[in-house]
Amino acid sequence: MIFQVVNVGDLSRCTGIRAITPQVLVDCGLIRKATRPVKILSAGTLNEAVEVQAQAFSRAAAEKIRQAGGKVIVQP
Repeated sequence: MIFQVVNVGDLSRCTGIRAITPQVLVDCGLIRKATRPVKILSAGTLNEAVEVQAQAFSRAAAEKIRQAGGKVIVQP
């Protein structure tokens, strides 16, 4: 499976959005297609609590999201 990759630090480009879905990532210009699988990696920092929905998360990325008070949701 080929993933579209988004770093935790890039999630801050979706300001003011508490639930980040693949469609939100498209709207923020972080990925090209909401229908292709997304993997969240740990590069960067996250300073706000957000709920992130993606098909895969690195262990470190999931930990950073949770430490910021956010939630990780793995989509099928």
